[in-house]
Amino acid sequence: MFLSGKLDFRDDRPTIGSEIASLFCYPPIWFGCELLGNFDMPSLFKEGEIMIGGIFPVFNKDVSNIATFDGEPPPPVMFDLRAFRWAQMMIFAIEEINTDPALLPNISLGYRILNSCSSPTNTLRAALTLASSQNEKETASGCSPAVSAVIAEAGSSQSLAVAGIIGPFQVPVVSYFSTCACLSNRAKYPTFFRTIPSDYFQAKALAALVKHFGWEWIGAIQSDNDYGRNGVLAFKEEVKKFGICIAFVGTVLRTYPQEKILKVVEMIKQSTVKVILAFTPEGDFSPLMREVVKHNITGIQWLASEAWITAPQPSTPEMYQAFGGALGFVVQKMNIPNLYPFLMNINPYRDPTKICAGNETLMDHTQDMFFNVSQLRVTYNVYKAVYAIAHALHQLVFCRPAGEKNVKPCLNISEIHPKEVTHHLQRVNFRNQFGDDVFFDENGNPPASYDVINWQLRNGQVEHVTLGHFTSTKNGEYRLSIEEDKIVPTSVCSNACPAGTRKAQIKGQPVCCFDCIPCAEGSITNSTECTTCPQEYWSNERKDGCIPKTVEFLAYHEPMGVALTVVALLGASLSLLTMIVFIHYRETPVIKASNSELSFFLLLSLFLCFLCPLTFIGRPTVWTCMLRHTAFGVTFALCISCILGKTIVVVTAFKATHPSNKVAVKFGPTQQRIIVCSCTLIQVVICILWLKLNPPLPDRVFKYSNKKIVLECNTGSEVAFYAVLGYIGILSVICLILAFLARKLPDNFNEAKCITFSMLIFCAVWITFIPAYVSSPGKFTVAVEIFAILSSAFGLLISIFAPKCYIILIKPEKNTRKHVMGKN
Repeated sequence: MFLSGKLDFRDDRPTIGSEIASLFCYPPIWFGCELLGNFDMPSLFKEGEIMIGGIFPVFNKDVSNIATFDGEPPPPVMFDLRAFRWAQMMIFAIEEINTDPALLPNISLGYRILNSCSSPTNTLRAALTLASSQNEKETASGCSPAVSAVIAEAGSSQSLAVAGIIGPFQVPVVSYFSTCACLSNRAKYPTFFRTIPSDYFQAKALAALVKHFGWEWIGAIQSDNDYGRNGVLAFKEEVKKFGICIAFVGTVLRTYPQEKILKVVEMIKQSTVKVILAFTPEGDFSPLMREVVKHNITGIQWLASEAWITAPQPSTPEMYQAFGGALGFVVQKMNIPNLYPFLMNINPYRDPTKICAGNETLMDHTQDMFFNVSQLRVTYNVYKAVYAIAHALHQLVFCRPAGEKNVKPCLNISEIHPKEVTHHLQRVNFRNQFGDDVFFDENGNPPASYDVINWQLRNGQVEHVTLGHFTSTKNGEYRLSIEEDKIVPTSVCSNACPAGTRKAQIKGQPVCCFDCIPCAEGSITNSTECTTCPQEYWSNERKDGCIPKTVEFLAYHEPMGVALTVVALLGASLSLLTMIVFIHYRETPVIKASNSELSFFLLLSLFLCFLCPLTFIGRPTVWTCMLRHTAFGVTFALCISCILGKTIVVVTAFKATHPSNKVAVKFGPTQQRIIVCSCTLIQVVICILWLKLNPPLPDRVFKYSNKKIVLECNTGSEVAFYAVLGYIGILSVICLILAFLARKLPDNFNEAKCITFSMLIFCAVWITFIPAYVSSPGKFTVAVEIFAILSSAFGLLISIFAPKCYIILIKPEKNTRKHVMGKN
């Protein structure tokens, strides 16, 4: 308790704790059995017309002492300077208000401050003491007015006890350091207010910090009380929205035996996490901090709740070895210059009832953190709490807001009821001398605003450096800004999947633990799943983006296209040269004997056949697709029709036994033209029907290769395509049969032999073309078709016309009628 026993300061050198402790009086300790009566709790007390109560954890129990039950347990010896400054801030604010003519003029505020020992049990006793109107032994008047409001407490569990016991009395409670979101429940705690934001906002801030740095695999430490359990629960709900996993949740408490603390230490050592959140009060976390340092656990990024991130006791170079670089959120800091002389003037002579040695002083400790009033955070919350209560009392007593002078009361002070104070406290809204707006929402919470604090070691001392800010708006949104001037470690269960792989959940593990499986060809990854590229695209080597597929067709500029073009032009040139030779030597016996008119038609058709492949080369278009197949069909039909005419002439001419045979006469030039035109016309009709009903069109084919798009001409109608080929085949077979029958006819120049040989080549080429055409992929299909056209055309040109050109140009002596007729 606050002053329930004597302090044993074992160091001979005076300390600030011993000097301040001497300011309090200690009640006598009675040994043996005695009747339990009133709590009779020691307090800091000053009488006033309106009393305000305060509960602060100035003393803490020393958990290292184990009770033996052999005698009275040892008194608490852990004196908390930080909490003592909170209590002094309450006194400072009340004295400042008492001297302010614009706030509660001519009305004195008094206070009664009790110690809670950071224990819900002692806090309950203190709350009951403040709620009662018992006699105060320490005062000369012998009677203390009942408190109109209470400023309490530092811990959420303690505030729950205060709010729960004082709530039925309608006494307002304003907390300066209790952040549990559970205290916002107006149904359970209708008179509870606080000047520190709720853990609801702190959980959002911590989750935003974790998301900002990309941490996905973290641990958590909670205190075994309402503050820790509710805080971690709220944090888990927030990070779950971002897909962040909690590896473990350890539980600590300042009264835990060492075995439980060591279990948490082992939990940390065995885990792979690199980031741990500690949502605990300073006193509950201290035993674990000492063990972490003792076991030399380093390399962990600690996240701190506001309860310990700026606490002076753990902020030591020794703790920095393991907790250096800790990040956390704290409420706004404030510099209150007038507080410094007030703290310096604390001395035992101000209260003559205290029994002191007379040599106590604080002047030797001016450099202590106790006197640093430039970075007040929780202390400033106490200041705002006192002023909020004062403004509520002012509105209640004077029926108007503070700030006006020469105001008269509209209510007798003796008629003040705590319920009315609660009502006006809910409506408080003012701007203090530091420019901050003080008000409460419907749940008794202030607006949320935090500073991001980082532990840094400077000049051998741990400093709490502000790195950023977090603010929350009324619509539920937030803004987090951080000055990242050093590298923050990563913390994941499984490293992010590299490009080209996807996450595969490991059975029985949290969602943050996964394997990375390569995506299939043609798929890319967005780190969670593989997505198939569109049909016209293919995945790149890293499989993190889709790239257009290679478009393939038989182009003029590639080697195969160049070669086929050259061969086609060569064949066309040879056809023209042969035609020129035939025209020049048209009156010679060889030319006349070979039916010059049909020969000219045949050479013209061969010239066109050699030009057909040029329509097969290049990017397919609508016109080239329709032209290539129809031109091929018509020109070859013309070619074979001419050969058929020549074959019929040869057969009929040599089968006649007499020159005057009527059969030979019937196959004159006119009949020959009719045969050529009629046979060609049939092919023309087939092609017209083809183009009319289902013409060939350019098409993109994806089946040949995953990485290529083959551009080719879709025949449109397979029936029409094979009808064209079939008709040419029928004409070829007829020519072959007729020529074969006339192969042994007399005469030195029997053209039937040449036609037979040429037809054999032609049929052989196109018979082998069909399986090659079907099995060749992509542009090679076009190349096979061009090769068949050129091969068959060269076969006809060479087989039929090479022997004649040989005689005309090389052996002109044989170009005589006598030699052609085969006469010796």
